[in-house]
Amino acid sequence: MSLYRIGAFASGAALLVALSVVSSSQPRAQTAPGEIRGVVRDSQRSPLPGATVIVSRSSVGDQRTITDARGEFSFVKLDPGRYTVTARLAGFIDSTKPVDVVAGGTTRVTLDLTVNAVTETVTVTAAAPVLSAQMSRMARAADGYASQGWSPSNTEAYDRINDNQWNEVAQHPLSTFSADVDTASYSNVRRFLRGGEAPPKDAVRTEELINYFRFSYPEPKDGRPFSITTVVGECPWNTSHRLALIGLQAKKIDASRIPPRNLVFLIDVSGSMFDPNKLPLVKASLAMLAPNLTDKDRVAIVVYAGNTGLVLPSTSGADTSTILEALARLEAGGSTNGGAGLQLAYKVAQDHFIKGGVNRVILATDGDFNVGVTDQGSLLRLIEEKRRSGVALSVLGFGMGNLKDSTMVKLADAGNGNYAYIDSLTEAQKVLVEEAGGTLVTVAKDVKLQVEFNPREVSAYRLIGYEKRILNDQDFNDDKKDAGEMGAGHSVTALYEVIPAGQPIDVSTVDPLKYQTKPVATAAGNGELMTVKVRYKEPDGDVSRLMDVPVPSRVVKSADLGFAAAVVEFGMLLRDSEFKGTASFPSASALALANKGEDPHGHRAEFVRLIGAAEGVYRLQATAQR
Repeated sequence: MSLYRIGAFASGAALLVALSVVSSSQPRAQTAPGEIRGVVRDSQRSPLPGATVIVSRSSVGDQRTITDARGEFSFVKLDPGRYTVTARLAGFIDSTKPVDVVAGGTTRVTLDLTVNAVTETVTVTAAAPVLSAQMSRMARAADGYASQGWSPSNTEAYDRINDNQWNEVAQHPLSTFSADVDTASYSNVRRFLRGGEAPPKDAVRTEELINYFRFSYPEPKDGRPFSITTVVGECPWNTSHRLALIGLQAKKIDASRIPPRNLVFLIDVSGSMFDPNKLPLVKASLAMLAPNLTDKDRVAIVVYAGNTGLVLPSTSGADTSTILEALARLEAGGSTNGGAGLQLAYKVAQDHFIKGGVNRVILATDGDFNVGVTDQGSLLRLIEEKRRSGVALSVLGFGMGNLKDSTMVKLADAGNGNYAYIDSLTEAQKVLVEEAGGTLVTVAKDVKLQVEFNPREVSAYRLIGYEKRILNDQDFNDDKKDAGEMGAGHSVTALYEVIPAGQPIDVSTVDPLKYQTKPVATAAGNGELMTVKVRYKEPDGDVSRLMDVPVPSRVVKSADLGFAAAVVEFGMLLRDSEFKGTASFPSASALALANKGEDPHGHRAEFVRLIGAAEGVYRLQATAQR
């Protein structure tokens, strides 16, 4: 068996995708082999998980590995001699050291990285030598990453977001909204900040920043598809207020128990996808998913530009080489007839429908539909009609300059799927490999939340984020009303900023009613801040089920709440929210560090670095405006 690795190295605005092959057919050393073991740390001597480590020797080529949760790595069975060891990680300058390997011995090395450069590497394991040529072609095609910045002809599109306002409990005791597991906003914001630019305010959807991260919520019990966690704590940006957290944790599914998958990759190959960070990155990203499919799965590839075509008929997921060959043949050119592509993709999925399995179209695009059915309303009606067949739609966004974020959010919502933005192979690894269960396997659909606040404990409240997910209160009990889906292992986190009862509030009110009296709080619920109710349907069900939990008003310390609050501060600063209070980038960073907890994939450490990048970007922006 051979090991194939795709590595993506981004420095500033450049992306270099390289493929290295480590073959087990290399001749064995005549003397006892040695080994190299070590650790990668940052300037504070904290371990860095997820760093790429490369050991090089001119006579035998390179070998690569990724550091574990403790920042540790190892290379074994090395011939004695002089090697060069290099560590690299996004946001840091490479660190390189010469190392001597002695026969039968272990050489230990520590590599310290300092913040500055942007580099990243992703590893893919393939099961057969035939994969080498196809993956190499896709890797070379992605060489030459385009500029990260806005061009003069920028046509990116984002829906306007107005922050949720304060609601007085006496007038509005209920708050109702749909669950949301999308994460696209976080990786899109990261793309801007890495490019040295402030993201557009409407590109910042706070709930997607929070839901990018996993929290320590317990696994569900008693056959439920998800658990409900609630915590009440202090509000960091306004100490007279409280923060109330609601966390839903979907059950995880072991890889061996994932149901058969019927997947149709719907790939935009129009001229707008020509840039290296678009179609070449699409191909390399889907190539990472392919080796993880099995003989229980089916895969088809539909492409669309001016015309639409079936590039790969539904094929066994075990036939990795055929899937990669089809991906490697794709080239960009022409206009964008997304409507026709969706029609064909759904037909292929329905023709090979797996009852009791996962049936999903995965759309990879920049969202720039310009031929055929182009308006959002018609596309949404098409997808809403097709989802009744049991085929879901997930959307992967790519590229910059003409990214139609507003369209892709709506398509994924209408298709009972989720929306992720892929800015790098590292993000593709997270979405399509690390979180493949959540991306592909639905455990609950039409998930709605309704919170009833106790006026004895709460004067007013404000839901943070979810502005586009607000529902009418009566929609909660209406099983015809569509809502969000949760995939295996997904978590949903929502936070309310709460003004305790008795505190003065600055909330617009209406005149006293003439024909009815103001509602009076009952004695029931004293000591309870609120009650959380959640409705959901089974993936193949039509009737919702209800879960509800009371929330005590006592204030506690929680690492989950602390880290989520740091993400909220970050989001409010990016949006320049009127509710940001005393929030600042240093306070958000300190809060995130103090509550970082376990971070096996390094996502939280990356977030802390992103806060630092944002502080620098906004400081420069403020200086330029003086």
